[in-house]
Amino acid sequence: MNTATRDFIEKHLKDDVRQLALQKFPDDVDKILVLNQIEARQLLSKKVPSWASNPDLLFPKHLSIEQCSSELTAKYKASIIEGGDTFVDLTGGLGIDSYFLSEKFKTSYYVENQKELCDLAEHNFAVLGRKITVVNSDAESFLRDKACLIPTGYDNQTTRWDNACVVLYLDPARRDIYNRKMVSLHDCSPDVVSIVETRGRASQHGGTMLIKLSPMLDISMITNELQNISEIHIVSVKNECKEVLVKIEPGFYGEIKYFCVDFHPVGTRHALSLRDETNFQFVESGEKSAIPTFSSNIKKYLYEPNSSLMKSGAFKLISQRFAIEKLHVNSHLYTSDNLISDFPGRIFEVVGFAPFNKKVKKELLSDITEASVATRNFPLSANELRKSLNLKESDKNFVFSTTLIGEKKVVILCKKI
Repeated sequence: MNTATRDFIEKHLKDDVRQLALQKFPDDVDKILVLNQIEARQLLSKKVPSWASNPDLLFPKHLSIEQCSSELTAKYKASIIEGGDTFVDLTGGLGIDSYFLSEKFKTSYYVENQKELCDLAEHNFAVLGRKITVVNSDAESFLRDKACLIPTGYDNQTTRWDNACVVLYLDPARRDIYNRKMVSLHDCSPDVVSIVETRGRASQHGGTMLIKLSPMLDISMITNELQNISEIHIVSVKNECKEVLVKIEPGFYGEIKYFCVDFHPVGTRHALSLRDETNFQFVESGEKSAIPTFSSNIKKYLYEPNSSLMKSGAFKLISQRFAIEKLHVNSHLYTSDNLISDFPGRIFEVVGFAPFNKKVKKELLSDITEASVATRNFPLSANELRKSLNLKESDKNFVFSTTLIGEKKVVILCKKI
């Protein structure tokens, strides 16, 4: 990238790319490169601010930007993996995860089957001063060439490629070439189930793997199809579930530990911090043995678990651990008279509630014209209920409709704390 093109990008970083594309460019400025880089930096400005603000980095097409990890989630991955000799990112992509995880290892590999991404990664790692070996290959082919995983200086006669000093990371594609949703982890590309099984047979006492999976997948499917899972981390950002991280330890047969983490990003345009997280931890037997309490009525406060906690399914344990009452077996909302300020989710003060019937608008919502509407274990969707109650979308008020013990349908008016 020449100086004129670089300066043009810096000058027009905040411009509307569609409008910019209609303008005439100077002869010494690469128009296609400029438009691509400005669009990429705008997309990455909140997702990976430390990269977006570096004028010397280069970025690929739109799809790779959309699919990459955020800076925050990449840093979290690095925090849950112990460092060591060798790290291998088998699905390199944009290289965000490779960059942040590799910092903890002596030797690192970035593996990617798209040549364009490999070229960009090699350039970006050099700019960032990170020594990572870039390999243009698919994951399966790379793993078959086991010799290349032995770090320089090791005795090739005694050191195994799959020993405890090698950590593998995978972020598999979650749809096939026809864009159909997966029904099994075998449908991933690469096939993570086969890789985990092969890894387990080859190394019974080491070789940690970390797998990033879609938050749309059922946890039960993951635990049924993958063996030797030691930890599952469900990560959300601003209460939006982003990733399910599965930690595999060959030879591990104990209880899976679950970590439900929600981040609220803080920091400058150049970096994001891991501060301000809420973290709920449990093991499966804890949820199975938990004894929840139920309320047949709505009390002073209403609690809605954050998205990572909802994904985990620890619904009984929430009630027991925070001493709050569940509204119904299938209504994952909770209530109490005393405020539980450290609850991992949204907390509301109840203004009032009423049975769901033709009179509810007049009895409960007569002065309310705007509200954020949500339904939990309720026959109508949020949009259907909003239309029924003639409410405009707003966060001035919050309306929940749900089912209580005894199958009573109610509408609850709240104010967020």
